[in-house]
Amino acid sequence: MELVRGLHNLSQRPEGCVLTVGNYDGVHLGHQKMIGVLKQRAAELRSTATVLVFEPSSKEFIDPEGAPPRLTRWREKYLALAAQGVDRLVILRFDETMRAMMPERFVESIVAGLGARHIVVGDDFRYGCNAGGTIDSLRAAGEARGFGVEQIAPFVFDGVRVSSTAVRERLGQSDFVGARRLLGRPYRMLGRVVHGRELGRTLGFPTANLRLMRRRPPVQGVLAVRVFGIAPQALIGVASLGTRPTVDGTDMLLEVHIFDFAQDLYGREIDVEFVAKLRDEVKFDSLDALIVQMKVDAAQARDLLTKVSCD
Repeated sequence: MELVRGLHNLSQRPEGCVLTVGNYDGVHLGHQKMIGVLKQRAAELRSTATVLVFEPSSKEFIDPEGAPPRLTRWREKYLALAAQGVDRLVILRFDETMRAMMPERFVESIVAGLGARHIVVGDDFRYGCNAGGTIDSLRAAGEARGFGVEQIAPFVFDGVRVSSTAVRERLGQSDFVGARRLLGRPYRMLGRVVHGRELGRTLGFPTANLRLMRRRPPVQGVLAVRVFGIAPQALIGVASLGTRPTVDGTDMLLEVHIFDFAQDLYGREIDVEFVAKLRDEVKFDSLDALIVQMKVDAAQARDLLTKVSCD
């Protein structure tokens, strides 16, 4: 899949594109339905199936503290869209200029700039300054400029409207099975292993540390996990996702202790799948108390993951 950062990096092609615009956070079953229609229309028009997203999202730019937890950082989103067979992902920076862009200008500079021949959008699609652009105004622009507009109804699965919000709610409730059903795959976080304070090693629990690359994660606490990207099969372990209050930590970090594993992973990219939450993160009175609890957490995670693998 081609990745284009900014319209200035888009080389013009005569085939134009079939376009969809949105956050695509999570690339869940509803998004996958949209992408299916996108690909079908692109094939019919012998064009390019193109997804346009903004970084950061409009909500993250306008209200960083109030924006919802992000399910997927941009690289995870890129990989999920590529797996769905999208031809091109265009990432535009959301800034004050984008925020102030009127709907008419949005169509003129972005939709026309991408050479859109057909646009596929959801039922709640809005665009332009203060979300002033609507489906009706987009259709009117399409009639004037020669591109089609197709609105896709919400995707309902097991009686639930599938949305990024619904996925976040399930992850917030530690309902990883429910989140998996809405995503169509297990919920995972991808990251590169970075150097930490190596405190876990001194406590007898060496960890692979991943920076989250997002302001707020949808999952927090101590969790039983599977780890991919190291061995041909998944490895199991226990992870802590939080700020590490016992050692006066401040930044969010994902620390993964992989059972029966001692290799150097610095610089490696790994994928962490959350299987079950064991407890919330708490501040302990001492490192000794933390070690005692870590042993309990590890035993519980190993037992749980062993049972799951046998089911």
